[in-house]
Amino acid sequence: MLNVVVLVSGGGTNLQAIIDAVESGAITNTKITGVISNNKNAYALERAENHGVRGLCVSPKGYASREEFNEKFMETVDELKPDLIVLAGFLVVIPPAMIEKYRNRIINIHPSLIPSFCGTGFYGLKVHEAALARGVKVVGATVHFVDEGTDTGPIILQKAVEVQQGDTPEMLQRRVMEQAEWKILPQAINLIANGKVRVENGKVNITE
Repeated sequence: MLNVVVLVSGGGTNLQAIIDAVESGAITNTKITGVISNNKNAYALERAENHGVRGLCVSPKGYASREEFNEKFMETVDELKPDLIVLAGFLVVIPPAMIEKYRNRIINIHPSLIPSFCGTGFYGLKVHEAALARGVKVVGATVHFVDEGTDTGPIILQKAVEVQQGDTPEMLQRRVMEQAEWKILPQAINLIANGKVRVENGKVNITE
């Protein structure tokens, strides 16, 4: 059984997609052991509670220094004994010590086809604003392992989504969520839970 801990900062729509997939059996061999947010008012914590999943808040605001927060944050994660950590719209920088400890066991969903529109400063609506400003015809989402860089870890899955005439950043964000993010994030977790994902030489191999 794969113990999954989900890290979120906001509404938790990707968390909901994971919960739904576990409950429907689309993700097998998996248990969500906890949800951690840096924001005590995050609706994601309510979603967790509604489905009997333990929700916790660890906020940088509650600590005198970033070091103290990082220490408490890692302690909280460790207590939940995760086999896999999922970043589902988590807007806090992951401590390097945690990346090292959970190497190739932390995944992130990013709302673009990496390497386009990714890296520092590209998150949330900013990604979709940049894509529309550039006039691209195809956008999408990427699930990747987390390493020390920003959106630079090995890519697991990607899914393309067409840009439509008259799209606003909000409309595009919604379509990318519905058509890509909510599909490939649960799919990636299911592949990992069933031992089908291996990282070799910095690239992901998926076995059927």
